[in-house]
Amino acid sequence: MSSGMGTSTFIIKWTNFLTMLLAVAVIGYGVWMSTHHDSCKRSLILPVIILGALIFVLSITGFFGALKNSSFLLWIYLILLCIILLAILVFTVLAFIVTNNGSGHTVTGLRTLKNQKQSSIRRFHSMEIQHCFHFLPHFQLNNSHNWEHLKSCLVKSSDCNHLSKKYKTLKQFKSAKLSPIEAGCCRPPSECGYPVVNASFYDLSFHPISSIKDCKLYKNSMTMKCYNCDSCKAGVAQYMKTEWRVVAIFNVILFVVLSMVYFVGCCARRNAAKNRSKV
Repeated sequence: MSSGMGTSTFIIKWTNFLTMLLAVAVIGYGVWMSTHHDSCKRSLILPVIILGALIFVLSITGFFGALKNSSFLLWIYLILLCIILLAILVFTVLAFIVTNNGSGHTVTGLRTLKNQKQSSIRRFHSMEIQHCFHFLPHFQLNNSHNWEHLKSCLVKSSDCNHLSKKYKTLKQFKSAKLSPIEAGCCRPPSECGYPVVNASFYDLSFHPISSIKDCKLYKNSMTMKCYNCDSCKAGVAQYMKTEWRVVAIFNVILFVVLSMVYFVGCCARRNAAKNRSKV
């Protein structure tokens, strides 16, 4: 057995052994999530379990192919890996399209005092939000069913509920750089001009200086806030775009790593075929 064959087989064998352990952990996490009663997290159960199963099937095929020096199993392994690489490539392109789609303009996050910092969020028109995620039905924010589900998750989250604990003084809140969801969903748009009492409360007895509908939709109630506002959808859209950009960057790294594994797998399969022809 040549050193090249030994090296490539060793790498494929132990790389897939480690990913097998990872797959078991992912499936276990999916099973654990199935016992969780939070509907916001339960929607991820099936994708997580499917991902774990795919990793397991790929890993066990590569592991036994390298262990048994089987050209046939390594062929299957390479075909599966090639399909995964193509899927990652398509998904990455899709993610970059999502994160680069839609244009908007920046608005101030708070009506702050002079020389204080201002936070800003990317404000999208409703049609731009719809266009940005038009090929992802589950994420279309203008779909009332989708938004009701997302809104219920936002109410349960700590984004708005913990603002008063996070920013204990009015000065801290006014100078804070709010997240897109905090700026869009937890407070009325700055155009309304409502006086800020604290991080979770605005003086709604003040007549809004803007006629935009979000000014009338905002309520101080923790279950209402600005969850029905267009500004909240804009904040969620900006958050989703940021998350998709992170996923896209991760996919680029994953694609490079798996491409290297694919190359090593090709060497292992070629050497296994040569070794079998000599027998």
